[in-house]
Amino acid sequence: MLGVLRRKAISSASFTSCVRKSLHTVRPAVCKSRIPSAAAEEISLLTRQCGHVRNFNQLVLPGCSSNLRPERAVTNLCSSPILSNWSRTFCANSGDTVDAVVPYMGESISDGTLAKFLKNVGDRVEIDEPIAQIETDKVTIDVTSPEAGVIQKFVAKEGDTVEPGNKVAIISKSSEGVEHVVPSEKSSEKVAPPAEDKKEEKAKPQVETTPVKEKPKGSSPPPPKRSPTELQLPPKERERRVPMTRLRKRVATRLKDSQNTFALLTTFNEVDMTNLMKLRSDYKDAFVEKHGVKLGFMSGFVKAAVSALQNQPIVNAVIDGDDIIYRDYIDISIAVGTPKGLVVPVIRNAEQMNFAEIEKTINTLAKKANDGSISIDEMAGGSFTISNGGVYGSLISTPIINPPQSAILGMHSIVSRPMVVGGNIVPRPMMYIALTYDHRLIDGREAVFFLRRIKDVVEDPRRLLLDV
Repeated sequence: MLGVLRRKAISSASFTSCVRKSLHTVRPAVCKSRIPSAAAEEISLLTRQCGHVRNFNQLVLPGCSSNLRPERAVTNLCSSPILSNWSRTFCANSGDTVDAVVPYMGESISDGTLAKFLKNVGDRVEIDEPIAQIETDKVTIDVTSPEAGVIQKFVAKEGDTVEPGNKVAIISKSSEGVEHVVPSEKSSEKVAPPAEDKKEEKAKPQVETTPVKEKPKGSSPPPPKRSPTELQLPPKERERRVPMTRLRKRVATRLKDSQNTFALLTTFNEVDMTNLMKLRSDYKDAFVEKHGVKLGFMSGFVKAAVSALQNQPIVNAVIDGDDIIYRDYIDISIAVGTPKGLVVPVIRNAEQMNFAEIEKTINTLAKKANDGSISIDEMAGGSFTISNGGVYGSLISTPIINPPQSAILGMHSIVSRPMVVGGNIVPRPMMYIALTYDHRLIDGREAVFFLRRIKDVVEDPRRLLLDV
């Protein structure tokens, strides 16, 4: 029995030595392939654990056949296409690409519409550079690139409804992997039909058609006569159907809700702009030199509205169910018309501002509204609105309340008109002003007193200094 065990041990030892010799012959090819020596050690360890030669034959090295004999055609392991693909995928997964996602749009906005892309696939973008625009119910928000790189591809399409966090585009930090779509000339060319098909078409027998007998001219029915009251509509080819933007839909909904909810009533008055225009003319240069901003009429009307709201606090209040909410602050909303629609930024705590602070705030908000960079927070709230239709040449109008407010002041164009002053007829720069208010909350008396206070302050700005 011991002899049998010795013979088996000797045979296994000889087998191990044979395997080591075969590995020694394979090693030069493996070194050319840049395989570390640890691989040979690992295989030698495996041979000790293998109980049968059949199990060892399953191990195959790159550049070697199944019998562990070196092959003549030895390829470099690093230049293998499989490993190169592995390394490229690994680089992409390790941060070679970043995603451009939809940013947070505000508490009251849950989604938006992808309006348009500002860049194309393959374009180079810098960090925080806008690549797309999202239209919401209130503002237009930019989708910016989180890193500098090249746009690899777009994930979303124009017109899609997107939510905060949705992926819009993939940015590659390097120019590799960018998908350029080049239209092929073959696909654009029309494929000419083969000549055999043309011959077959010519060889087809012509179908004989029986001639239709023409009816005599006298028996043809007369054309239908149109009644004089029937409308002749223009052809459909001269019409265009364009979908509404989300901002326009929101404005339309809010204005219609205001008309259906409030008991709208408008009262009018006229203002002599002589003294305010003289004040502006006398101090405009000194005002710009000290504050760095021009002195306009809007700051005077904002200060006048603040004084009127303090005298008539009911105009600054709002109905909420069966209650009335009185606001102890004054946030003036300024209606600004932009190419994309109407936006209403808010001047916070206007009662604490002077003329220069109001003008600076109005200029900043107006620039943001026109270039589309205004935020949701800058338009939220507001207790009273001023709309200046005079910049467009409006002479008189009836503005609509901006919910959830209770009144809105309308300014109009300045027109020189003959007025009676001290018994004499003299030309004066006059402006019509209008106040639309919710008659459920505000009575006519308070509305007229409110508008009268604005008239008095604008015509004599010294009242603001003396508080009379």
